Amino acid sequence: MTDSPAVARGRHAQAVTYLVAGAFFMELLDGTVIATAMPQMARTFGVAPVDMNIGMTAYMLALAVFIPISGWVADRLGPRTVFGGAIALFTLSSLLCGLSQGLWSFTAARVLQGLGGAAMVPVGRLIILRITEKKDLMRAIGTTVWPGLVAPVLGPPLGGFIVTYVDWPWIFFLNLPLGLLALALTIAWVPKERPAGARPLDFGGFLLSGTALVALVFGLDTVGQGSRAPLQAMAGVGLGLALAVLTVRHCRRHPAPLFKLDALRLPTYAVAVWGGSVQRVAIGTVPFLTPLLFQTVLGLNAFQSGTLVLCIFAGNLAMKLVTSQVLRRFGFRRVLLANGVLMSLSLAACGLFTPATPKTVVGVVLFLGGLFRSMQFTSISTIQFADVPKEEVSAANTLAAMLGQLTSGLGVVAGALALNLGAFLRGHPQGHADLIDFRNAFLVMGAAVLFSLYDAWRLAPDAGRGVSGHTAANAR
Repeated sequence: MTDSPAVARGRHAQAVTYLVAGAFFMELLDGTVIATAMPQMARTFGVAPVDMNIGMTAYMLALAVFIPISGWVADRLGPRTVFGGAIALFTLSSLLCGLSQGLWSFTAARVLQGLGGAAMVPVGRLIILRITEKKDLMRAIGTTVWPGLVAPVLGPPLGGFIVTYVDWPWIFFLNLPLGLLALALTIAWVPKERPAGARPLDFGGFLLSGTALVALVFGLDTVGQGSRAPLQAMAGVGLGLALAVLTVRHCRRHPAPLFKLDALRLPTYAVAVWGGSVQRVAIGTVPFLTPLLFQTVLGLNAFQSGTLVLCIFAGNLAMKLVTSQVLRRFGFRRVLLANGVLMSLSLAACGLFTPATPKTVVGVVLFLGGLFRSMQFTSISTIQFADVPKEEVSAANTLAAMLGQLTSGLGVVAGALALNLGAFLRGHPQGHADLIDFRNAFLVMGAAVLFSLYDAWRLAPDAGRGVSGHTAANAR
């Protein structure tokens, strides 16, 4: 029996969603898997391991600069063209990374990767938002948030395996078959679309926002490395914040701004921008702080540490099975509040680990944290576009993508900053964190999540019901 047109459209949208999620995973995994290969790459290039950081920073800066114009380019050329081109560029630059024979050629290839990633993530999500019905949006967004949860957990152990048993170039060569397959499926599945009357490029807004993001990323990255150049870090963060204020002012006055801020009037969008950004940063600290705690303070080896961190992934996987049912039963507001409190407590509980804590207890706490982390991440990402009109989706997605990319990369920075701040306040050298420093860092992250729930508390009880399907009858 032939499927009805509505069923066929739904299946096609679901296939495209899996394609976009796969591309996201490839891009995000590449950013985390490289960390464990740095020492071996440094030996190949004949440089100090610390010098390899320029490759990671260059990638982050390219993302920061070019994400803001991804929406404009997609409106001008069409989402399929831009998404497919981004995959092609990312795949080609992966090949160039693997073939690099020196630090500077590697850095140039990483810049190209950043250009591809800058368009891949926001434009891929824009495609999903345009082809998915509201009633299916929760499932679609829930699928696309998985790479952000899984890649930071699986990246380091996968990178370690490749470096140990093969060689570091294969970290990048693995992207070649995946990228070619994704490109072929993009051509076959993604509908060709070229919106008429695309707005002119707001070049002033592009310069302001790009410079602001470069300054912020530079300053925060300097802090996250525990740099001995605090004035540079403070200058970068200060300049970035000042230019961000000017960017907002410019966008409010410009007739066709790079960022349209109209969607911030919607509580369901604003809750993901303000409180949601803080929660994404806190979520991102866990894959950084926990392995560091296990290996430097609790005395576990790399294998034991990696095995325990996989408990987080198991929690993510388990929660995926019931996320839609929980949101339909209780609604976004109650889930964001209750689950946010539980996530805060799970973060604080990680600060209670000691060398005497049984590994079973540690694993259970991490598993529960993975459950709450997954639910919060999915809820924030899904409610964000629940009430955004179709004509505002592109502009709202551009702002959301920029903030999402920035905050997802700040987890490591925030974790390092919390550790360094604790060491500074206690008056002992930074870079040599002890158990108390880790305890304070987890408590700070947990407290930040609690304070960020204020926006969720202000939501209406039935907020986002068009996406969650929550009604008074469901709550009974």
